[in-house]
Amino acid sequence: MERDMTKGSPMRLILGFAVPLLLGLLFQQFYSMVDTIIVGHYLGVEALAAVGATGSVNFMILGFCIGVCNGFAIPIAQEFGAGHEENMRGFVGNCVRLSVIFSVVITTVVVVFCRPILQVMRTPDNIIDGAYIYIVVIFAGIPVTFLYNMTASILRSLGDSKTPVIFLIMAAVLNIFLDLLCILGLHMGISGAAVATVVSQAVAGLCCLIYMKKKFTILELSREEWRWNRNYVWKLCNMGIPMGLQYSITAIGSVILQSAVNGIGSNAVAAVTAGSKLSMLMVCPFEALGSTMATYGGQNMGAGHLDRIDKGLKSCTILGLVYSVVAAGIAYGAGQSLLLLFLDAGETEILSNSFYYISWNIWFYFPLALVNIVRFLIQGMGYSRLAVFAGAFEMLARGLAGFILVPVFGFPAVCFANPLAWIFADLFLIPAFFYVRQRTRKIMGNT
Repeated sequence: MERDMTKGSPMRLILGFAVPLLLGLLFQQFYSMVDTIIVGHYLGVEALAAVGATGSVNFMILGFCIGVCNGFAIPIAQEFGAGHEENMRGFVGNCVRLSVIFSVVITTVVVVFCRPILQVMRTPDNIIDGAYIYIVVIFAGIPVTFLYNMTASILRSLGDSKTPVIFLIMAAVLNIFLDLLCILGLHMGISGAAVATVVSQAVAGLCCLIYMKKKFTILELSREEWRWNRNYVWKLCNMGIPMGLQYSITAIGSVILQSAVNGIGSNAVAAVTAGSKLSMLMVCPFEALGSTMATYGGQNMGAGHLDRIDKGLKSCTILGLVYSVVAAGIAYGAGQSLLLLFLDAGETEILSNSFYYISWNIWFYFPLALVNIVRFLIQGMGYSRLAVFAGAFEMLARGLAGFILVPVFGFPAVCFANPLAWIFADLFLIPAFFYVRQRTRKIMGNT
């Protein structure tokens, strides 16, 4: 049920909230990895590269959708923390309406322009058809992406980080079954992996919706609370759109970088795909800590507990530092073995390049931890527009790598692009947090 994060030990609250989130993220990565493993082993390296070639544009579009949903949940968390239940339900009602509109418009636009985007990205001719088939199915499923992330974000804003995880685990198991059925049983090829992902997420979203309606009496909306409210819509968009843009602007840099990788060849694409999948699994705790700080910051901001925000940041940073060291050791020690999940042992050049990619990333995990922790905390405090600038710094770094460094230095520059982006983002975010804290204290001191 609901969890009030405005009282009690910040470290204990953050851990208690983040661990279920982490499990959810791990299972989300797990069923994404299952797609990659099955595609790589049963459909071949070209199919693996085709899926990998869609990664950045996938993140650009779906990241916007997820960011919007996360942003919509911030006013809900703030009103819940302040104890204003009627206002909170009004935000929920308008959040649902906006999510429907956003999902329909985005789906229509991106499905139409899907192939031209892949062509602009210089996707190699031998994989572009497979890449198109995969990504167009994923994009057609954007409404279910909104459904799951909207309902999960609302639940988390009320302090329930466990329930979305349970349904995500169910979806992961279903995804494995559907992958095997669609790819090996029905011989649907690369499209089967995309269909399995969309159907699994639809099931998770429906389960969250049903649970929310049955168990959260605090969310029983009256007819008045369902109506459009300009103030609510403005605040939801003011939080959601910048948060979505932050993901998309960050992803634009990834698209530029992906285009540079595509220019090197399909083997390089496959190496980055395998390395990225393993890296995404390793960095899940940072995402969990970040999402936790969004809810923690939102509730405590609503309650006016600025001292708890400082304590929460300190606790979360310690957790991020400890995990950074542990994760680097695991990835460096077992990285080559773990990469065999995605690639055959005979693909020695691709395996070597994938591990080289991982090796560069792991030593910069703590800057990545700060990116997630500080960015989401600032967003939870209500300054989501600043996240757009953080995304712009990441885009600048990856754009620099894609346009200048990769053509000169080749694959090694690809490996350093993410660390460079994390450092650039921190150079903006850390001063931004101190600005937000000082501004917030001044505003609250005058009220």
